[in-house]
Amino acid sequence: MNKTTRWKQRFDNLKKSFTFLKKSIDKKNYNELEMSGLIKAFELTFELSWKTLKDYLEAQGIEEKFPRSVIKSAFSAQIITDGHIWIEMLDKRNEFSHTYDEESVKKIVKMIKTKYFSSIEQLYDYLQSKYQEEINE
Repeated sequence: MNKTTRWKQRFDNLKKSFTFLKKSIDKKNYNELEMSGLIKAFELTFELSWKTLKDYLEAQGIEEKFPRSVIKSAFSAQIITDGHIWIEMLDKRNEFSHTYDEESVKKIVKMIKTKYFSSIEQLYDYLQSKYQEEINE
């Protein structure tokens, strides 16, 4: 499989995950199960985001293996606009998996909605435009 095809295939998976996360973000009030679902949707979307970004960078001739270096290269290439938020998301995603008390979960949901989602959406929009450009060529 060539590198251009790989990032497009990964992007197709990201689309599904992003769409689910966006629906979850748009909700106003959450019960415990919905908060847990939003956090899991964020974790999955974040994982697919950096992996799609890795594959996209490879298609552009930039080889990176680890999430932190992928994020730094994407910021340098002006693909993502806020490298600090992406590094913070990377650091926080593991914490999120091990948080169980309701107050912390509410804080995490707020953080995802007010701080992290817009950065994921910015990357999604960027990759969507590149995907469309390549289809139209």
